[in-house]
Amino acid sequence: MTACIVGWAHSRFGRLEGETVESLVVGAASEALADAGVGPADVDEIVLGHFNADFSPQDFTAALVLQAAPELRFKRATRVENACATGSAAVHQGIKAIAAKSAKIVLVVGVEQMTATPAADTARILLKCSYVREEADIAGGFAGIFGRIASLYFQKYGDQSDALARIAAKNHKNGVGNPYAQLRKDLGYAFCRTESDKNPFVAGPLKRTDCSPVSDGAAALVLADVATALTMKKAVAFRAAAHVQDFLPMSKRDILKFEGCGEAWRRALGEAGVTLDHLGFVETHDCFTIAELIEYEAMGLAGPGQGAVAANEGWTEKGAKLPVNPSGGLKAKGHPIGATGVSMHALTAMQLCGTAGDMQVKDAALGGLYNMGGAAVANYVSILERLR
Repeated sequence: MTACIVGWAHSRFGRLEGETVESLVVGAASEALADAGVGPADVDEIVLGHFNADFSPQDFTAALVLQAAPELRFKRATRVENACATGSAAVHQGIKAIAAKSAKIVLVVGVEQMTATPAADTARILLKCSYVREEADIAGGFAGIFGRIASLYFQKYGDQSDALARIAAKNHKNGVGNPYAQLRKDLGYAFCRTESDKNPFVAGPLKRTDCSPVSDGAAALVLADVATALTMKKAVAFRAAAHVQDFLPMSKRDILKFEGCGEAWRRALGEAGVTLDHLGFVETHDCFTIAELIEYEAMGLAGPGQGAVAANEGWTEKGAKLPVNPSGGLKAKGHPIGATGVSMHALTAMQLCGTAGDMQVKDAALGGLYNMGGAAVANYVSILERLR
Protein backbone atom coordinates (compact mmCIF):
# COMPACT_ATOMS: atom_id res chain seq x y z
CA MET A 1 0.00 0.00 0.00
CA THR A 2 1.81 3.10 -1.26
CA ALA A 3 -0.89 5.54 -2.33
CA CYS A 4 -4.34 6.78 -1.38
CA ILE A 5 -7.09 8.70 -3.11
CA VAL A 6 -7.73 11.82 -1.04
CA GLY A 7 -10.02 13.79 -3.34
CA TRP A 8 -11.97 13.49 -6.58
CA ALA A 9 -14.20 15.21 -9.08
CA HIS A 10 -16.56 13.91 -11.76
CA SER A 11 -18.33 15.79 -14.54
CA ARG A 12 -21.62 14.68 -15.96
CA PHE A 13 -21.08 12.32 -18.91
CA GLY A 14 -22.94 12.68 -22.21
CA ARG A 15 -23.25 15.21 -24.98
CA LEU A 16 -21.86 18.29 -23.25
CA GLU A 17 -22.65 21.28 -25.41
CA GLY A 18 -20.37 24.27 -24.92
CA GLU A 19 -17.58 22.22 -23.33
CA THR A 20 -14.11 21.58 -24.75
CA VAL A 21 -11.33 19.23 -23.74
CA GLU A 22 -9.69 22.25 -22.12
CA SER A 23 -12.74 23.32 -20.10
CA LEU A 24 -13.43 19.74 -18.97
CA VAL A 25 -9.84 19.26 -17.84
CA VAL A 26 -9.66 22.58 -15.98
CA GLY A 27 -13.02 22.03 -14.28
CA ALA A 28 -12.24 18.50 -13.08
CA ALA A 29 -8.74 19.40 -11.88
CA SER A 30 -9.96 22.44 -9.93
CA GLU A 31 -12.82 20.54 -8.29
CA ALA A 32 -10.64 17.58 -7.30
CA LEU A 33 -8.05 19.81 -5.62
CA ALA A 34 -10.82 21.63 -3.74
CA ASP A 35 -12.40 18.32 -2.70
CA ALA A 36 -9.07 17.10 -1.33
CA GLY A 37 -8.29 20.39 0.39
CA VAL A 38 -4.96 20.45 -1.45
CA GLY A 39 -3.46 23.68 -2.74
CA PRO A 40 -2.18 23.64 -6.34
CA ALA A 41 1.28 24.58 -5.08
CA ASP A 42 1.44 21.29 -3.15
CA VAL A 43 1.03 19.13 -6.26
CA ASP A 44 4.26 17.39 -7.22
CA GLU A 45 3.17 15.75 -10.47
CA ILE A 46 0.30 15.78 -12.97
CA VAL A 47 -0.84 12.87 -15.16
CA LEU A 48 -3.48 13.31 -17.85
CA GLY A 49 -5.30 10.41 -19.50
CA HIS A 50 -6.49 11.46 -22.96
CA PHE A 51 -6.94 9.00 -25.84
CA ASN A 52 -7.87 11.54 -28.56
CA ALA A 53 -6.73 9.87 -31.83
CA ASP A 54 -8.55 12.61 -33.82
CA PHE A 55 -11.58 13.14 -31.56
CA SER A 56 -10.21 16.58 -30.69
CA PRO A 57 -8.11 18.96 -32.82
CA GLN A 58 -5.94 19.75 -29.79
CA ASP A 59 -3.27 17.14 -29.20
CA PHE A 60 -0.33 17.51 -26.74
CA THR A 61 -2.79 18.16 -23.92
CA ALA A 62 -0.92 17.47 -20.66
CA ALA A 63 -0.14 21.17 -20.13
CA LEU A 64 -3.84 22.08 -20.27
CA VAL A 65 -4.13 20.89 -16.65
CA LEU A 66 -1.83 23.73 -15.60
CA GLN A 67 -4.53 26.19 -16.57
CA ALA A 68 -6.57 25.13 -13.55
CA ALA A 69 -4.37 27.34 -11.33
CA PRO A 70 -1.34 29.63 -11.79
CA GLU A 71 0.54 27.67 -9.10
CA LEU A 72 0.55 24.56 -11.32
CA ARG A 73 2.93 26.24 -13.74
CA PHE A 74 6.28 24.41 -14.03
CA LYS A 75 4.90 21.20 -12.43
CA ARG A 76 5.78 17.93 -14.15
CA ALA A 77 2.89 16.97 -16.44
CA THR A 78 2.60 13.95 -18.72
CA ARG A 79 -0.15 12.60 -20.93
CA VAL A 80 -0.64 8.82 -21.13
CA GLU A 81 -2.72 6.63 -23.47
CA ASN A 82 -3.67 2.94 -23.43
CA ALA A 83 -6.86 2.78 -25.51
CA CYS A 84 -10.04 2.52 -23.42
CA ALA A 85 -7.92 1.90 -20.30
CA THR A 86 -6.23 5.29 -20.67
CA GLY A 87 -7.78 6.61 -17.43
CA SER A 88 -6.46 3.72 -15.35
CA ALA A 89 -3.08 4.02 -17.05
CA ALA A 90 -2.96 7.60 -15.74
CA VAL A 91 -3.98 6.50 -12.23
CA HIS A 92 -1.38 3.74 -12.14
CA GLN A 93 1.29 6.13 -13.39
CA GLY A 94 0.46 8.40 -10.46
CA ILE A 95 0.74 5.49 -8.04
CA LYS A 96 4.18 4.65 -9.45
CA ALA A 97 5.41 8.22 -8.96
CA ILE A 98 4.40 8.01 -5.30
CA ALA A 99 5.89 4.52 -4.88
CA ALA A 100 9.16 5.79 -6.34
CA LYS A 101 9.10 8.65 -3.80
CA SER A 102 9.41 11.20 -6.58
CA ALA A 103 6.05 12.67 -5.55
CA LYS A 104 3.92 12.92 -2.44
CA ILE A 105 0.86 14.38 -4.14
CA VAL A 106 -0.21 13.62 -7.71
CA LEU A 107 -3.10 15.14 -9.64
CA VAL A 108 -4.64 12.69 -12.13
CA VAL A 109 -7.17 13.81 -14.75
CA GLY A 110 -8.97 11.80 -17.43
CA VAL A 111 -10.87 13.40 -20.30
CA GLU A 112 -12.46 12.78 -23.68
CA GLN A 113 -14.70 14.73 -26.02
CA MET A 114 -16.30 12.38 -28.53
CA THR A 115 -19.76 13.66 -29.47
CA ALA A 116 -18.56 16.44 -31.77
CA THR A 117 -17.18 13.80 -34.15
CA PRO A 118 -19.42 12.40 -36.93
CA ALA A 119 -20.51 8.79 -36.40
CA ALA A 120 -18.53 7.41 -39.36
CA ASP A 121 -15.35 9.05 -38.08
CA THR A 122 -16.04 7.78 -34.57
CA ALA A 123 -16.18 4.20 -35.85
CA ARG A 124 -12.89 4.72 -37.72
CA ILE A 125 -11.17 6.24 -34.69
CA LEU A 126 -12.30 3.52 -32.30
CA LEU A 127 -10.96 0.82 -34.62
CA LYS A 128 -7.51 2.20 -33.81
CA CYS A 129 -7.96 0.30 -30.53
CA SER A 130 -7.82 -2.93 -32.55
CA TYR A 131 -5.00 -4.58 -34.50
CA VAL A 132 -5.49 -2.52 -37.63
CA ARG A 133 -3.41 -4.81 -39.81
CA GLU A 134 -5.90 -7.67 -39.37
CA GLU A 135 -9.05 -6.19 -37.87
CA ALA A 136 -9.69 -2.82 -39.51
CA ASP A 137 -12.02 -4.29 -42.15
CA ILE A 138 -14.45 -5.75 -39.61
CA ALA A 139 -17.80 -4.16 -40.36
CA GLY A 140 -19.39 -2.02 -37.65
CA GLY A 141 -16.28 -0.49 -36.11
CA PHE A 142 -15.47 -1.55 -32.55
CA ALA A 143 -19.05 -2.75 -32.11
CA GLY A 144 -18.22 -5.13 -34.95
CA ILE A 145 -15.23 -6.44 -32.98
CA PHE A 146 -17.40 -7.27 -29.99
CA GLY A 147 -20.22 -8.44 -32.24
CA ARG A 148 -17.80 -11.03 -33.60
CA ILE A 149 -16.76 -12.00 -30.07
CA ALA A 150 -20.44 -12.39 -29.10
CA SER A 151 -21.13 -14.53 -32.20
CA LEU A 152 -18.19 -16.81 -31.39
CA TYR A 153 -19.32 -17.07 -27.76
CA PHE A 154 -22.86 -17.99 -28.84
CA GLN A 155 -21.50 -20.62 -31.24
CA LYS A 156 -19.50 -22.23 -28.44
CA TYR A 157 -21.87 -21.88 -25.48
CA GLY A 158 -25.30 -21.28 -27.02
CA ASP A 159 -27.46 -18.21 -27.49
CA GLN A 160 -26.93 -15.96 -24.45
CA SER A 161 -29.24 -13.12 -25.52
CA ASP A 162 -31.24 -13.48 -22.30
CA ALA A 163 -28.14 -12.95 -20.19
CA LEU A 164 -26.96 -9.95 -22.23
CA ALA A 165 -30.37 -8.34 -21.81
CA ARG A 166 -30.25 -8.99 -18.05
CA ILE A 167 -26.87 -7.23 -17.89
CA ALA A 168 -28.11 -4.27 -19.92
CA ALA A 169 -31.29 -3.96 -17.84
CA LYS A 170 -29.34 -4.18 -14.57
CA ASN A 171 -26.94 -1.46 -15.58
CA HIS A 172 -29.63 0.85 -16.87
CA LYS A 173 -31.58 0.38 -13.63
CA ASN A 174 -28.46 1.20 -11.60
CA GLY A 175 -27.71 4.21 -13.79
CA VAL A 176 -30.91 5.92 -12.67
CA GLY A 177 -29.21 6.56 -9.32
CA ASN A 178 -26.03 8.00 -10.85
CA PRO A 179 -26.21 11.81 -11.15
CA TYR A 180 -23.24 11.77 -13.56
CA ALA A 181 -24.70 9.17 -15.94
CA GLN A 182 -25.46 9.86 -19.58
CA LEU A 183 -28.48 7.52 -19.66
CA ARG A 184 -30.67 7.66 -16.54
CA LYS A 185 -33.62 5.54 -17.59
CA ASP A 186 -34.67 2.10 -16.35
CA LEU A 187 -35.32 0.45 -19.72
CA GLY A 188 -36.35 -2.91 -18.28
CA TYR A 189 -35.49 -6.43 -19.37
CA ALA A 190 -38.20 -6.77 -22.02
CA PHE A 191 -37.03 -3.68 -23.92
CA CYS A 192 -33.37 -4.76 -23.78
CA ARG A 193 -34.24 -8.30 -24.91
CA THR A 194 -36.44 -7.35 -27.86
CA GLU A 195 -35.32 -6.09 -31.24
CA SER A 196 -37.27 -2.98 -32.22
CA ASP A 197 -36.94 0.27 -34.14
CA LYS A 198 -35.61 1.82 -30.95
CA ASN A 199 -33.37 -1.15 -30.18
CA PRO A 200 -32.06 -2.51 -33.49
CA PHE A 201 -29.26 -4.98 -34.01
CA VAL A 202 -25.94 -3.15 -34.34
CA ALA A 203 -23.37 -5.90 -34.91
CA GLY A 204 -23.81 -9.66 -34.79
CA PRO A 205 -26.18 -10.50 -31.91
CA LEU A 206 -25.57 -7.15 -30.19
CA LYS A 207 -28.41 -4.65 -30.11
CA ARG A 208 -28.20 -0.97 -29.29
CA THR A 209 -28.85 -1.70 -25.60
CA ASP A 210 -25.76 -3.93 -25.62
CA CYS A 211 -23.45 -1.04 -26.54
CA SER A 212 -22.10 1.82 -24.41
CA PRO A 213 -22.78 5.29 -25.80
CA VAL A 214 -20.43 7.86 -27.30
CA SER A 215 -19.70 10.40 -24.57
CA ASP A 216 -17.96 13.56 -23.41
CA GLY A 217 -16.70 13.93 -19.86
CA ALA A 218 -13.89 14.23 -17.35
CA ALA A 219 -12.94 12.93 -13.93
CA ALA A 220 -10.02 13.68 -11.63
CA LEU A 221 -8.31 12.27 -8.55
CA VAL A 222 -5.81 13.60 -6.05
CA LEU A 223 -3.42 10.88 -4.91
CA ALA A 224 -1.14 11.10 -1.87
CA ASP A 225 1.34 8.86 -0.11
CA VAL A 226 -0.09 7.08 2.93
CA ALA A 227 1.61 9.27 5.54
CA THR A 228 0.30 12.43 3.90
CA ALA A 229 -3.14 10.91 3.32
CA LEU A 230 -3.56 10.08 7.00
CA THR A 231 -3.35 13.80 7.81
CA MET A 232 -6.22 14.60 5.43
CA LYS A 233 -10.00 14.46 5.78
CA LYS A 234 -10.43 11.22 3.80
CA ALA A 235 -8.16 8.49 2.46
CA VAL A 236 -9.02 5.54 0.23
CA ALA A 237 -6.03 3.24 -0.11
CA PHE A 238 -4.91 0.97 -2.95
CA ARG A 239 -4.70 -2.52 -1.51
CA ALA A 240 -3.55 -3.60 -4.95
CA ALA A 241 -3.02 -2.24 -8.46
CA ALA A 242 -2.28 -4.68 -11.28
CA HIS A 243 -1.64 -4.01 -14.96
CA VAL A 244 -1.41 -6.83 -17.51
CA GLN A 245 -0.86 -6.25 -21.24
CA ASP A 246 -1.80 -8.99 -23.71
CA PHE A 247 -1.15 -9.48 -27.43
CA LEU A 248 -2.92 -6.94 -29.64
CA PRO A 249 -4.05 -9.30 -32.46
CA MET A 250 -7.12 -11.35 -31.57
CA SER A 251 -5.68 -14.05 -33.81
CA LYS A 252 -2.91 -14.71 -31.25
CA ARG A 253 -5.33 -15.32 -28.36
CA ASP A 254 -8.43 -17.26 -27.35
CA ILE A 255 -10.61 -14.16 -27.45
CA LEU A 256 -13.41 -15.84 -25.46
CA LYS A 257 -11.24 -16.18 -22.35
CA PHE A 258 -10.09 -12.59 -21.72
CA GLU A 259 -6.91 -14.10 -20.30
CA GLY A 260 -5.31 -10.71 -19.58
CA CYS A 261 -8.33 -9.75 -17.50
CA GLY A 262 -8.11 -13.00 -15.57
CA GLU A 263 -4.40 -12.59 -14.94
CA ALA A 264 -4.85 -8.99 -13.75
CA TRP A 265 -7.52 -10.11 -11.28
CA ARG A 266 -5.34 -12.98 -10.01
CA ARG A 267 -2.38 -10.66 -9.45
CA ALA A 268 -4.45 -7.95 -7.77
CA LEU A 269 -6.32 -10.32 -5.45
CA GLY A 270 -3.03 -12.00 -4.55
CA GLU A 271 -1.33 -8.68 -3.83
CA ALA A 272 -4.28 -7.60 -1.69
CA GLY A 273 -4.37 -10.92 0.15
CA VAL A 274 -8.09 -11.39 -0.48
CA THR A 275 -10.46 -13.40 -2.67
CA LEU A 276 -13.32 -12.23 -4.84
CA ASP A 277 -15.68 -13.16 -1.99
CA HIS A 278 -14.18 -10.39 0.16
CA LEU A 279 -15.24 -7.65 -2.28
CA GLY A 280 -18.39 -5.68 -1.56
CA PHE A 281 -18.83 -4.66 -5.21
CA VAL A 282 -17.04 -4.39 -8.55
CA GLU A 283 -17.03 -1.72 -11.24
CA THR A 284 -16.17 -3.49 -14.49
CA HIS A 285 -15.65 -2.50 -18.10
CA ASP A 286 -18.97 -3.14 -19.87
CA CYS A 287 -18.23 -1.36 -23.13
CA PHE A 288 -20.52 -4.07 -24.51
CA THR A 289 -22.68 -6.46 -22.51
CA ILE A 290 -20.77 -9.46 -23.88
CA ALA A 291 -17.65 -7.97 -22.29
CA GLU A 292 -19.25 -7.90 -18.83
CA LEU A 293 -20.47 -11.49 -19.32
CA ILE A 294 -16.98 -12.78 -20.18
CA GLU A 295 -15.47 -10.69 -17.36
CA TYR A 296 -17.62 -12.60 -14.85
CA GLU A 297 -15.74 -15.70 -15.96
CA ALA A 298 -12.32 -14.06 -16.11
CA MET A 299 -12.59 -12.64 -12.58
CA GLY A 300 -13.63 -16.05 -11.23
CA LEU A 301 -17.28 -15.32 -10.42
CA ALA A 302 -18.40 -18.06 -12.82
CA GLY A 303 -16.73 -20.88 -14.74
CA PRO A 304 -15.98 -20.86 -18.47
CA GLY A 305 -19.20 -20.55 -20.42
CA GLN A 306 -21.18 -20.03 -17.20
CA GLY A 307 -21.27 -16.23 -17.05
CA ALA A 308 -24.93 -16.34 -18.05
CA VAL A 309 -25.76 -18.10 -14.79
CA ALA A 310 -24.47 -15.11 -12.82
CA ALA A 311 -26.50 -12.74 -14.98
CA ASN A 312 -29.74 -14.71 -15.18
CA GLU A 313 -29.78 -15.65 -11.50
CA GLY A 314 -29.16 -12.07 -10.38
CA TRP A 315 -25.82 -12.63 -8.64
CA THR A 316 -24.57 -9.21 -9.75
CA GLU A 317 -27.59 -7.12 -8.75
CA LYS A 318 -27.28 -4.63 -5.91
CA GLY A 319 -27.83 -6.47 -2.64
CA ALA A 320 -26.89 -9.84 -4.17
CA LYS A 321 -23.75 -12.00 -4.12
CA LEU A 322 -21.44 -9.50 -5.86
CA PRO A 323 -22.95 -6.22 -7.07
CA VAL A 324 -21.38 -5.34 -10.42
CA ASN A 325 -21.56 -1.81 -11.82
CA PRO A 326 -23.73 -0.16 -9.17
CA SER A 327 -22.93 3.08 -11.04
CA GLY A 328 -24.67 1.79 -14.15
CA GLY A 329 -21.34 0.97 -15.74
CA LEU A 330 -20.20 2.30 -19.08
CA LYS A 331 -23.51 1.09 -20.50
CA ALA A 332 -25.55 3.72 -18.64
CA LYS A 333 -22.89 6.08 -17.30
CA GLY A 334 -21.22 6.63 -20.66
CA HIS A 335 -17.71 5.96 -21.92
CA PRO A 336 -15.57 9.06 -22.61
CA ILE A 337 -12.47 6.99 -23.23
CA GLY A 338 -9.75 8.89 -21.36
CA ALA A 339 -12.04 9.60 -18.40
CA THR A 340 -13.47 6.10 -17.89
CA GLY A 341 -10.77 4.58 -15.70
CA VAL A 342 -10.47 7.71 -13.55
CA SER A 343 -14.26 7.71 -13.18
CA MET A 344 -14.21 4.08 -12.02
CA HIS A 345 -11.69 4.94 -9.30
CA ALA A 346 -13.64 8.01 -8.19
CA LEU A 347 -16.94 6.11 -8.01
CA THR A 348 -15.32 3.25 -6.11
CA ALA A 349 -13.88 5.73 -3.62
CA MET A 350 -17.33 7.31 -3.19
CA GLN A 351 -18.80 3.89 -2.41
CA LEU A 352 -16.14 3.15 0.22
CA CYS A 353 -16.64 6.56 1.85
CA GLY A 354 -20.41 6.05 1.94
CA THR A 355 -21.06 9.11 -0.25
CA ALA A 356 -22.40 7.37 -3.36
CA GLY A 357 -25.99 8.48 -2.77
CA ASP A 358 -28.54 6.41 -4.67
CA MET A 359 -25.70 4.28 -6.08
CA GLN A 360 -24.59 3.21 -2.59
CA VAL A 361 -23.92 -0.46 -1.89
CA LYS A 362 -24.70 -1.21 1.74
CA ASP A 363 -21.70 -1.84 4.03
CA ALA A 364 -19.16 -1.67 1.19
CA ALA A 365 -15.72 -2.02 2.79
CA LEU A 366 -13.59 -3.32 -0.09
CA GLY A 367 -14.15 -2.55 -3.76
CA GLY A 368 -12.60 -3.77 -6.97
CA LEU A 369 -12.56 -2.34 -10.47
CA TYR A 370 -11.50 -3.54 -13.90
CA ASN A 371 -10.74 -1.20 -16.81
CA MET A 372 -9.95 -2.64 -20.24
CA GLY A 373 -8.26 -1.24 -23.32
CA GLY A 374 -9.06 -2.83 -26.67
CA ALA A 375 -10.49 -6.35 -26.62
CA ALA A 376 -8.89 -7.37 -23.29
CA VAL A 377 -5.46 -6.11 -24.40
CA ALA A 378 -4.74 -3.52 -21.69
CA ASN A 379 -6.04 -4.83 -18.38
CA TYR A 380 -6.05 -2.85 -15.13
CA VAL A 381 -7.43 -4.02 -11.79
CA SER A 382 -7.43 -1.92 -8.62
CA ILE A 383 -8.63 -3.03 -5.18
CA LEU A 384 -9.47 -0.18 -2.82
CA GLU A 385 -10.36 0.19 0.85
CA ARG A 386 -11.04 3.18 3.06
CA LEU A 387 -8.40 4.15 5.61
CA ARG A 388 -10.23 7.20 6.95
